[in-house]
Amino acid sequence: MTGVLPSQTLRGLIDAGIVLADPGVELPQVQPASLDLRLGVRAHRVRASFLPGAGRSVADRLAEFSMHEIDLRPGAVLEKGCVYLVPLMESLALPPGLRAVTNAKSSTGRLDLLTRVVTDDGIEFDRVPDGYHGPLYAEICPRSFSVLVRPGMRLNQIRFRDGQAVLDDTALDALHAAEPLVDGPAVIDGGLGFSVDLQSASGDLVGYRAKPHSGVIDLDRIGAYPAGDFWEELRTREGRIILDPGAFYILVSREAVTIPPGYAAEMAPYLAMVGEFRVHYAGFFDPGFGYAPAGGAGARGVLEVRCHEAPFVLEHGQVVGRLIYERMAEVPDQLYGRDIASNYQGQGLKLGKHFR
Repeated sequence: MTGVLPSQTLRGLIDAGIVLADPGVELPQVQPASLDLRLGVRAHRVRASFLPGAGRSVADRLAEFSMHEIDLRPGAVLEKGCVYLVPLMESLALPPGLRAVTNAKSSTGRLDLLTRVVTDDGIEFDRVPDGYHGPLYAEICPRSFSVLVRPGMRLNQIRFRDGQAVLDDTALDALHAAEPLVDGPAVIDGGLGFSVDLQSASGDLVGYRAKPHSGVIDLDRIGAYPAGDFWEELRTREGRIILDPGAFYILVSREAVTIPPGYAAEMAPYLAMVGEFRVHYAGFFDPGFGYAPAGGAGARGVLEVRCHEAPFVLEHGQVVGRLIYERMAEVPDQLYGRDIASNYQGQGLKLGKHFR
């Protein structure tokens, strides 16, 4: 069973009490290669982001950093620029040899909603060590938009791994030869490289930039908000844009990507030397993403881009990220885009599901 655990095994972890929850885990939380995590009933406004460190619990550190507690049950606004820590409904009792990694869900990342999971004794965000027993917390920092949240909302997801699952470049070359992973030449170097598309085939719209002074977004309201109230369209025929420090952009990859059923992938930065900007918040790609028998024909990766220290010229075709492919322990009994309802299968340049 070495590899990323599939949906049918995740249900077994729940039945065995390895994944615990109050209230119990709901079946829609189970995804092809991950489990959605739910916000609990309260949030702590904290002075700063923190990691508890070895030998320290999150509850201990909250006594130092918590400013006040917020009841989420009637709905509460998490304000742009502030940091919050929310105990999650799920906790873990992992056996030896089983570890996990977490990431933001796609719709979370497209809102520039920085959210990371923290564990007791944690020395890294979004990493759950081998054999961990304890609670899970979501650190949430809205960067572009203030958001309205309630208990049970699913902003993060967790993926479980048993043993070594990552494909090296030789194995990735072989997989691409057997089942093409992109719709063009494959750049394989520490993963499958992908580049940015800044030359639209159907006009001059190449992306979106978040407006700096927008209203609150209720995360339960799907398709409720006019895109123009929150986003500025980026239009160019020159094949380049200049990223402004501190601004947030939605762009799209030039390549259409496929994740075959026996594999999962995670988006990772390419190289810090190519430019001081971050290219993703939501990094999990499920088995079946863009896969033709699952109803797709390759799907482009949406890039959630934030520029850091200095203005930066981004050129069409510039390699900005990479996909790390991993073997599944088994083919999932449900696939992205076929058995799991998807807002983003077969996607191109697309804002999150909250906008129309």
